[in-house]
Amino acid sequence: MAQADLSIENQSFPTFRTDLNNAITALNTNQSGTSRPSSAVAGTIWLDTTSATTPTLKFFDGTDDISLATIDYTANTVNWLDNTVSITGLSSTATGTVLTLTDSISTSTVNLIIDNQKEVRFRETTANGTNYIGLKAPASVATDLTFELPPSDGTVGQALITDGSGGLSFGDVASDLTAVDSNILPDTTDTYDLGATSFVWRNIYTGDLHLSNESKSEGNSVDGTKGNWTIQEGSEDLFILNNKSGKKYKFKLEEI
Repeated sequence: MAQADLSIENQSFPTFRTDLNNAITALNTNQSGTSRPSSAVAGTIWLDTTSATTPTLKFFDGTDDISLATIDYTANTVNWLDNTVSITGLSSTATGTVLTLTDSISTSTVNLIIDNQKEVRFRETTANGTNYIGLKAPASVATDLTFELPPSDGTVGQALITDGSGGLSFGDVASDLTAVDSNILPDTTDTYDLGATSFVWRNIYTGDLHLSNESKSEGNSVDGTKGNWTIQEGSEDLFILNNKSGKKYKFKLEEI
């Protein structure tokens, strides 16, 4: 490593050769030294070897030396010292764990890769605070998977469903009632039917059968009253219980 003034004077050949070799050596070692080379002009790049294991690459602007990067001989890495990233139309700030991008319009023509199960965070408006909704990959993924968003919005009540190959779309969700492990309740009382005149259930299998019209605004169509009854099964008879009066009755059955 060496420095030279890079000025070749009129001189004898042996001296010229020595001066030229010194200049070439200086250029070959990036003007390495513990201080700026005496021949430096605006635009000169030189290597400050004050630290023997992590020298600093510097740029002379004509007045001051600007430190560009340190070269780590042990780790074989170049560590750029300017941590500000400036991209047209995009401003960014970065720490060791968070990269925040702020801009009204910005595009990318490459994939964005987020490692180690880190999140993509969608933050609420600044006026409301700093809470966010985050999306991240699971801890273990068996194979690469890409979800493709639907090209248009769905209709009211539809959900985001997959075609099993990563394609997403909005569609109606089919209900599977083959095995239900909870109550099935209408969202409004006395409004919806189970079946219809042209779409009837073939059989109904149930335990006790509860009948009540007490939630209706009007009573029955015969005498206008309201009731609350339960039909239960016996070994030889059917019984009906008046849940309002507590009275119990037996159906009169005739064997045929």
